[in-house]
Amino acid sequence: MSATPLTAVPSALPLPPFRGRIGRDARSGHYAAPRRYRLHLSLSCPHCLRIAVTHGLLGLDDILPVTRLSPVPDGPDGGHSTLRGLYEASSHRYPGAAAAPVLSDEWTGRIVSTYTLDILRDLDRRFGGYSSDCPTLYPHGAEAGIAAVGRLCEQGINEAAQCAGQAGTDRRARDTALGSLLRVLDSLERRLTHQDCILGDELTAADVQLWVTLVRLDTVHRWHLDAAAVRRIADHPHLWSYARRLAAHPAFGSHLDLDGIARRHHAHCQGLEAAGAAVQILDWAAHKQRTG
Repeated sequence: MSATPLTAVPSALPLPPFRGRIGRDARSGHYAAPRRYRLHLSLSCPHCLRIAVTHGLLGLDDILPVTRLSPVPDGPDGGHSTLRGLYEASSHRYPGAAAAPVLSDEWTGRIVSTYTLDILRDLDRRFGGYSSDCPTLYPHGAEAGIAAVGRLCEQGINEAAQCAGQAGTDRRARDTALGSLLRVLDSLERRLTHQDCILGDELTAADVQLWVTLVRLDTVHRWHLDAAAVRRIADHPHLWSYARRLAAHPAFGSHLDLDGIARRHHAHCQGLEAAGAAVQILDWAAHKQRTG
């Protein structure tokens, strides 16, 4: 799947401060062992939500414990105060924000990784075998498709939606971004007309990222779009039916902290909120309740 090009080239994101990996055996240093590692996640953060859903799909509750952090970071630098000691133990006088997600090593008391993509792959490839009935989220041969969906989510949906609702931007630029967003949603709609998951009939990491992106589109980005734009976004029945179906899955819906997402958004939002705020696409709370 190729991403719909946007008018603006996305800026490169800074590299995460910690990028350790979990290897196959003891010779690799960090190796997979039950209860050796811990995840530190704030479920209002889309990166953390992807990791939490993946953790749930792989059935890792008894293997790799999770510490849940507050929805809104409380540090003066935008980090979590409860993670400050862990960051400083891992890097003396660490100058940056103590941000989530974090994968830490309980044996050493230090951080292994703060890089979402590596954490996701290592959960699947190093811990996925602990449960016999869990899905393979990074199946052999699917890497290119998963990466393409990732680019589509980041550039074609997140960045386009943000540009389309950005206060102070010229109307033509907002309309162009909205058009790009709708073309991406149209392409996803066509795919989901004939298959259950975005890369076929089996759940993969691409579905986790797309679902989290759709959650963010409806619970964050729509607040900055007008009602007409939100209705055009909602007019993709197969796509939003797919989002509802996944929300009813325990590994997805049980990690959906709607109140936390709202609190985090309103704590950091600098833009104007439009009439679209009143036009909710999905009743996420109702679908989440089905997971109980």
